[in-house]
Amino acid sequence: MILTTTNTIEGHKIHDYLGIITGVAVNRKQTGMSFSMKKYFDALESNIESVKEIAFQDLKKNATALNANAVVGITIDVETIATSGILMVSITGTAVKVA
Repeated sequence: MILTTTNTIEGHKIHDYLGIITGVAVNRKQTGMSFSMKKYFDALESNIESVKEIAFQDLKKNATALNANAVVGITIDVETIATSGILMVSITGTAVKVA
């Protein structure tokens, strides 16, 4: 599956636009305030990467359900609730068929 933030894919022609799809993932783990800000930021970075990967897998699953072989125009939104350590990643794009 081709995933891109651009609206076209070089060397490929889009034959069919199948719809807007989204992949969303939320962590429910507390990152916890630590005396070490480096540890806190390292944990936050790790959590974002983990949640982002889950959201991308969800996006691909939704694209596959539409028989798409690519997703164009991808945007990524990361939201945090600082007081609880909750992270949410939302990835949106357009599912397409390319040749």
